[in-house]
Amino acid sequence: MNAFRDPRWGRGQETPGEDIYHVQNYIKNYVPGMQGPDANQKQIIATCKHYAVYDLETGRYGNDYDPSVQDLADYYLAAFKTCVRDAHVGSIMCSYNAVGGYPSCANEYLLEEVLREHWGFNAPGSYVVSDCGAVTDIYQFHNFTNTEEAAASVALNAGTDIECGSSFLKLNSSLADGQVTLARMDQALTRLYSALFTVGYFDGNQYTSLDFSDVATPDAQNIAYTAAHEGMTLLQNNGLLPLGETNSYKNVAVIGPYANATTQMQGDYSGTPKYLRSPLSAFQSQSGWNVTYAMGTLINAYNDSGISAAVDAAKNADLIIYLGGIDGSIENEQLDRTNLTYPTYQLELISQLAAIGAPMVVVTFGGGQLDHTPIFDNAGVCSVIWAGYPSQDGGPALLDVLLGVQSIAGRLPITQYPASYVNETNIFDIALRPNVNSTGRTYKWYTGTAVRPFGFGMHYTTFSFSWDGQPSSHYDITELIAASQDNGPINDITPFTTVTATVQNTGKHTSDYVGLLFLSSDSGPLPLPIKSLVSYDRLHNITVGGSDQLILPLTLGSLARSDENGNLVVYPGNYKLMLDNDACLTFEFALTGAAAIIETLPTQGPRSQYNYTVPVNVQAPSWQAYS
Repeated sequence: MNAFRDPRWGRGQETPGEDIYHVQNYIKNYVPGMQGPDANQKQIIATCKHYAVYDLETGRYGNDYDPSVQDLADYYLAAFKTCVRDAHVGSIMCSYNAVGGYPSCANEYLLEEVLREHWGFNAPGSYVVSDCGAVTDIYQFHNFTNTEEAAASVALNAGTDIECGSSFLKLNSSLADGQVTLARMDQALTRLYSALFTVGYFDGNQYTSLDFSDVATPDAQNIAYTAAHEGMTLLQNNGLLPLGETNSYKNVAVIGPYANATTQMQGDYSGTPKYLRSPLSAFQSQSGWNVTYAMGTLINAYNDSGISAAVDAAKNADLIIYLGGIDGSIENEQLDRTNLTYPTYQLELISQLAAIGAPMVVVTFGGGQLDHTPIFDNAGVCSVIWAGYPSQDGGPALLDVLLGVQSIAGRLPITQYPASYVNETNIFDIALRPNVNSTGRTYKWYTGTAVRPFGFGMHYTTFSFSWDGQPSSHYDITELIAASQDNGPINDITPFTTVTATVQNTGKHTSDYVGLLFLSSDSGPLPLPIKSLVSYDRLHNITVGGSDQLILPLTLGSLARSDENGNLVVYPGNYKLMLDNDACLTFEFALTGAAAIIETLPTQGPRSQYNYTVPVNVQAPSWQAYS
């Protein structure tokens, strides 16, 4: 399960966001939700991908990344550890790229030393599958082997059990040439057939025929609607929103390339829904609204055709709703973005619409963030919402958010960087920490000024906050670890304490509230992260004058950082908890005593040499990113 390292990545839309703690929590819920609660009697076999250090489409078949071991442990491997250790995923997919000079699907360090031996991915039905064509890439793009037959051999020997592709058809020759053993082939087949037993393949229990009556149930449809409106984020509001169900607007202009969107709202790798309800159809159903629609411009138009007609259509409007952003024509698999700017002719259309003078809302769709600075700076734009890819009920969900039928409380899962970021950070630099080629990646390390930071999100109301339960002001690390051992083996998910806070609605609208708890510290290796998300909770429907309690559990992993060897360490020092980006509540405490390792990583990356049965051409990785 990848995280969103670089904002230009075309497949960032497929991830939960840039924060690895958030990704890990997502996995803990998503994988068991797919497989079912019993890993030995699964509904389906889930696959966590792309293992490992894959988050770039440009040159993806031959890229060779050399992350520091620190970044590897802290970020690039952490989600897969959760997949295996905590969510008991049935399958792992090895990626196209190489790590440390070794193609991922032929990488014994990743597939054997870390995945199977260290994390315990060794249940009878636990198997590794290649990404499609990735075994062929070992020979064709990485030039790691001299033949395709040898590529199949090194992949199988390293721990890849099944291939999406055709190179494993060469294994008959590999076996005859002594490049692979019958025992290893039997091992791979045993894993694959054992996996089929876990889904009842030989018992007639597997899914053989499903239709919409099985999947488009009322509960599922409600979840789709809820996910759509709960994921929307308010980026700017001068008081126009919420409009109210009995608003006085009669003539509403609905403009933009997402106004009549259907499949656009699904994003990449989407299924076939029973229905797709566009924003336009939802707005046209709103009682009292006389809706005028014009597309105005395409997502990434090459001229201003259509802008004039769209502006004319909006001139008599009481309210203008612009719906635009980006879609699969700009961000997608095999399609990274080259810039973070709002598409030129969309900006021109927004500018001309704003000049009309009617109240105006801009709604941005898409997975990756755009630099909204020109829109935020336009006095004619009253409110801005990021809607992501809201899928089948995106239209009704958006209407209900605009009206205030549903509150808006979503938070940005990724940083909105300024457009200048692309000139300041090399897209191929895999390092998270800032260096001569990078201003740093993600909110933890970015040294510039974000247009909107990770976790940003406004509301239609206001809140006040107070602590209920806080940590102690001081902990001795040795005593803390000893006390934690009573609950089992020590690692990053070992409970530490729970923080609670009361949130009171002091405004004029019932609202949800998402509490984000960050932690910063002066301890551990330099450079220090700016802050780290360590817990979060969502409260629902807090009424005007009412209150509810955030429950924010912390673990030893909340306190720990990786050292230069990739070991997770709890360091002595001063720590500070902060509720939300504006630190509306803070609490400081100290850890004293000797630093304690709570988790290790095998060796310090791949060994300098492995016993391959064929000649290989290992690149010369430094195991340090750009310096």
